Formats: sequence, C-alpha cells, structure tokens
Amino acid sequence: MAQFVMQKYVDDAGLSGQFVIDSKATSTEELGNSPYPPAVAKLRREGIPMKAHYASQIVKSDYECYDYIIAMDTNNLRNMRRVWPQDPEHKIYKLLDFTSRGGDIADPWYTGNFDVTFDDITEGCTALLKSLQN
Repeated sequence: MAQFVMQKYVDDAGLSGQFVIDSKATSTEELGNSPYPPAVAKLRREGIPMKAHYASQIVKSDYECYDYIIAMDTNNLRNMRRVWPQDPEHKIYKLLDFTSRGGDIADPWYTGNFDVTFDDITEGCTALLKSLQN
C-alpha cells in the first residue's frame, strides 16, 4: 500500500522524475504474490492508482540503489538488519519515524483493519515527502 500511496503523492507534487519508489519483501512468505486483495480494494476506494506489482525480496545490493530504505514496522526493520547489519549512510528508517509519533504501521495481516493501516501510511508518506522537500 505504501508504495502506491507514496507514488501518488510524488506524482501529485509534480516530482515523478525525481523518485524511484518500490516495495520489497523482508521475508519469503509472499514472494511472487501480487498485493493482498483487501489492500487493493482499500487503495481503489481511496482513489490511489496502482500498477502491476509482485513481491520480490530485498537483497544486499539494494542498499546501493536507494537513498532511503523504509520499513513499515519493527519486524521489517529486524529483517532488514539481517541483510544490512550496518547502515553507514543512514538510509534505513521506519515510515512513521518521519512523523511526530513514530512507531509501527498497523499490520492489516494481523489486525484485519485496512483503514487504520491506510491512515498510518498516509500520515507517514505525507511526513516523508515533506521532509524530502525541505
């Protein structure tokens, strides 16, 4: 969800050519799968455009490809630290680190509440884009 929300915000700000936004898995459970249908339904209800996407896993070389590597929650962050034990360029964050409250994005896989997850994501993406524009 965060990939498509952030892409919409970047596009709406007229900054599309300045960003490469991608989403990757930190574990193997969903590799090769498309986005979860209830997440797709929520994005459609919110008017967030989507493109085809299939889960691929983060790899060590991704560190050199991106300026920011954003985790949704503490579990994702822990998995990322297995791939990148060091973060010498300070690229790794949780999305809500860019907000005043911090914390984890509510995982709808466990909560079943895509509205709360969407709200968390929009708050985080708004704050991230604002920080990048300053």
